[in-house]
Amino acid sequence: MSARFGDKDGLIPRGLVWRVFADRPEASGAYPLVAEAADPAPVFFLSPGGYVVHVAYGLASVARRIVVGEESRREQLVVPAGAVTLHSDVGEKPVPADKVTYDLFEGSFLQGRASSRPYYRGANPGDLIILPAGDYYVVSTYGDGNAVIQADLAVAAGKVTDATLHHRAGEVTLRLVKVAGGDPMPETQWSIGTPGGDSVKESISPEPTFVLAEGEYTAVARYQGKTYSKVFTVETGKNESVEVRVGDQVTPDALEGQDGSGD
Repeated sequence: MSARFGDKDGLIPRGLVWRVFADRPEASGAYPLVAEAADPAPVFFLSPGGYVVHVAYGLASVARRIVVGEESRREQLVVPAGAVTLHSDVGEKPVPADKVTYDLFEGSFLQGRASSRPYYRGANPGDLIILPAGDYYVVSTYGDGNAVIQADLAVAAGKVTDATLHHRAGEVTLRLVKVAGGDPMPETQWSIGTPGGDSVKESISPEPTFVLAEGEYTAVARYQGKTYSKVFTVETGKNESVEVRVGDQVTPDALEGQDGSGD
């Protein structure tokens, strides 16, 4: 047995998993597994009869029914598969691998024909992901805030697509202080909202750090029954420290729309 990426493409040299099943089910309804191998071109010694040969290459697979006679024979399957590796940057600097993950979906985000269920979830930067050839879109999530972007990509049989997604986001550390540069107040309840009143993140911490898409936000700090706020701006690639002064108390009207879901 052997496998190719396409009728006119080269042989797949590694990474194949072969399984041979009888072509008739047992009483339980299961098809008996007769043989298996992980070689690129295995040789199976089978009794005459019908079989189903299944080969998997990453997330791509094909199956073919064959009939074995008294003489040896060669079978070759076509597995139209390719691969993709993903990376992200922000401000032309790579995003640390432990701060970004990817989900892959079948279809096209830009053309509005995308699946709502992930085809592959939780990929890390640099992973070699083997997929059936076709169109996909990737969702790149930087941090645990709202720094999320999408991009379409095409996977071609026998090819590796190396894609880099460009985030426009920055890291922000919040501190509630009595004086500029002072120690942060403990047990502070934080919420971050957009100008439109949408809640983005919440946290209970003296000095939380968030990754946010670039734009304008309002930080609201609740401490010992009082509420303080400050408007700030996130710029791409910049790590900022935002200090909210204890004197910056706000009225209840300023908090409308800030009661969103938290961590």
